[in-house]
Amino acid sequence: MNDDVRNIVLGLVATGISASLGWLARTYLWRRKLRRKQAFFGLPDNSESLLVVNHKAGGPELTVMRYDVFALLELSALIKECKAHAQVVAHDATQQGFGERTEFCVGGPYSNRRMAAHLSSLLPGTRMSVEADAGPELGALRIGSEEYRMERGRSEYVLLARLTANEQGEFRPVFLFCGQRAITNQAATRYLARHHERLHRKYGTGPFVLLLKVVNSQAYGPDVVELVADVTRAARTPLPEPEPAQS
Repeated sequence: MNDDVRNIVLGLVATGISASLGWLARTYLWRRKLRRKQAFFGLPDNSESLLVVNHKAGGPELTVMRYDVFALLELSALIKECKAHAQVVAHDATQQGFGERTEFCVGGPYSNRRMAAHLSSLLPGTRMSVEADAGPELGALRIGSEEYRMERGRSEYVLLARLTANEQGEFRPVFLFCGQRAITNQAATRYLARHHERLHRKYGTGPFVLLLKVVNSQAYGPDVVELVADVTRAARTPLPEPEPAQS
């Protein structure tokens, strides 16, 4: 074998080794990214999850708002990327605890009984006005001592939460998307899809409750979202009991 042939063979071997190392490195990084994503969402390979759907306020039980359907599609894509499976369940047909399977619960307490139960038990410092005669306060979101009213189509709020049955994260999480309107639910799911890596870096697999503001949805839809505050402590601290009326 002359020098030219030997150099060609060595070059091909070096190229093959470099390509193999590059492929191994990319595979390792891809798998590590996938494992981090699966850990954050509580979705290991081939695991099951629940998509709890609400119904259109004032409509038939099986009528789901268009933007809530879009929210479910966003979540379905995330679940598929984690190599997991989803089961769609109506809000009033989910009679079980949480922690065994990851749950994604979409919709405010006015159209989602499951969400109302979660707010009561998991976020006792949170209230949403759902009375039909509430007037301008309809849909107002109270967190601790602060109240957030919506300006329809201009300024609307939604809670995005990741909660677990205990602080050690031994159980699968429940994700809440509790908005003042259906379009804000989709905004929250899109925010989660875009920022889950940053949220994982900040919170790990622990709980968090974020208040998001959807800006000018009548022009921009669910795309323009601002993080108002991390309200984890206020949302999880029970509201004080009202003082009894003086006789």
